[in-house]
Parts: sequence; structure tokens; C-alpha cells
Amino acid sequence: MTEPRRLTYADAGVDIDAKMGAVARAKDAIRSTFTKGVVGDVGGFGGLFRPDFSGMSDPLLVASADGVGTKLKVAIAAGVHGTVGQDLVNHCVNDILVQGASPLFFLDYIATGKMRPEVVGEILEGLAKACRENGCALLGGETAEMPGMYADGDYDLAGTIVGAVDRPKLLDGRKVSEGDLLIGLPSSGLHTNGYSLARKIFFEGLGMQPATEVPELGSTVASALLAVHRSYLKPVLPLVENLLLSAMSHITGGGFPDNIPRVLPPSLDAVVHPDAWSWPPLFRFLQDKGHVAPAEMLRVFNCGIGMVLIVPPARGLEVKNRLDASGEDWKQIGRVQKGARTVRFA
Repeated sequence: MTEPRRLTYADAGVDIDAKMGAVARAKDAIRSTFTKGVVGDVGGFGGLFRPDFSGMSDPLLVASADGVGTKLKVAIAAGVHGTVGQDLVNHCVNDILVQGASPLFFLDYIATGKMRPEVVGEILEGLAKACRENGCALLGGETAEMPGMYADGDYDLAGTIVGAVDRPKLLDGRKVSEGDLLIGLPSSGLHTNGYSLARKIFFEGLGMQPATEVPELGSTVASALLAVHRSYLKPVLPLVENLLLSAMSHITGGGFPDNIPRVLPPSLDAVVHPDAWSWPPLFRFLQDKGHVAPAEMLRVFNCGIGMVLIVPPARGLEVKNRLDASGEDWKQIGRVQKGARTVRFA
């Protein structure tokens, strides 16, 4: 009687060696993010971190988790995997920055149907690059091969960031007052939201491919859509440290109407003037070719403004001067007025 062949994990579609090879490839990149708070090395069951709160009177930890969304579909179609890790880290840095926090460490999660070490390696190197730029340790993560859960070539990417803020510098919306200025900082593109609509316009409506050159944009579709979601940490953190802001809003999914009210008191509105800045060509292209109404554009996309600073009028000149000195092309896009915690477009 012939003995049945013994099954292996590889027979079920999981290649443990490929996973370990992907992590090994990126170890040097991961170590390059280690700050003085990191304890230990790559490969532990849990990352160890010793925070230094010596300069804070009442330290608070601030944590956030997010993903890259369907921007990943563009990256996969274009075969460009090194930028989505940067998108993820920078997005998460911005999300805790709005509360005044600076990042301490980051954890990533990568899941795929079939492990391709070169692809995972690119993703991890992108994560590491953004962590270095933001002074944030890439402390740990998970790389999972899940055949049957994802189509061949697909993967998902998510992450968690932990930062810290001294309670006296916490921005939670309680300082926002009538008359505060709304100062917008430029985005670098779509950032990480609105991609389901953008893909529908480019790929379904116009029949374009990632490599298609778009004269109106001066680039390929892939280059326009994969522009890295920028971090606002370096120009904005000094404003937080010097107590110059009332609040901030990161313009992500939900655009202006859904994000700015998150930091408004119940009795105040944000009045935004969409003509106070020039919408970059990509947004005009999407609006025109997709026949998207202006109100829908402002709720789906950032339309060229990725971060809104809410500034007391008495601090306005100093904030603007500091932004000028840091090279920011800021725009005053509105004011805070009496209302009911909504955004009104003037």
C-alpha cells in the first residue's frame, strides 16, 4: 500500500521561507529607523520601547491606526510598491499631529495572497524611509501570507502609530474661538483618500492605464496618483511647541465637511472659501472629466489643501511668518464663526 504524500504548508499556498526572506531583506532598513528609545533588535515577539518624557510635565500617549485604501490598487497595477509605505506612515503621523503629538514608534501590517519578497521588501523600505524622516522607530509588525483571502498579486497595508504630547500643549478643539483664522497647507496630491472615485474616472471612464501620459497633468496617470502623502510634522510641530495654534484638521476621507467639524466646539462653524487657493491640475481634471459637482469634490478630495490650521487672530502674523520661513505655500482659506459645528462654503 502506497503511503500518502505528506502535505506541507507550501502545498496550502503559504511559503514560510519567502516570508522570512522578505523580512531579512529589510532588516537593515528597519534598524535604520531605531531611535534611542528602542530596546532590543528586529525579530522579537513584541517591540520594546523606553520613552523619554523628561521634558514633559504631564505626558499623554496618542495612538492612531489607518490604511492606504484603494491607492494600493494603483500601486499594484503600476508595479510601484516603495511609496505606499511612505503614504501610510505620513498619514498616521499627521493624524496624531493634529492633537499636538510627535511620533514615537510605528507598527505595520502587510497581508498578501502570495508572498513576493521583492514586493514586501519594497514596502518595508518605504515604511522605513518615512519613519526615518519623521524621527519615528519602525518597532514591529506582521507580514501574513493568506492564500484564498487575496487575489494573486494583491496585498493590503495598514499600520498603527504611537506618539506623545504634553497635556498643556494638547490640541483637542477646546481652544477654538469665534474669529480664529483657517490657514491651509498644500497637499502633494490626493494623499490617501478618494481613490475609488479617481480610479473610476481614469480607468473606467477614460479607459486610461497607469502608464498613460496625461498632457493636462504633465505626467503619467501613475505618477499623478502615486504622489506620496506628505507629512506636516516638520513645519507644524514648532507651532505646537510655541502654543500658536487653537486646533488642526487633517483633510482626509470626508474632505472638509467631515474633518474640520471634528475639532470645532458645538456652537461654531468653519467658513471656508474654496476660491482662496488654486486647485492643482489633478483636481480640476478629476472634476471636469468626471463631471463631479464642487460640493462632492470638497467632500471626497482635499482639493490641494491637506492640513488646516486653526489660529487665534493675535497669533496669525507669527504663524504666517514661521510658515514662510519653513517654505510653506500657505493660504488663508476662511474663519471660524458662530454656528452649529458644520463647514460652510462661502
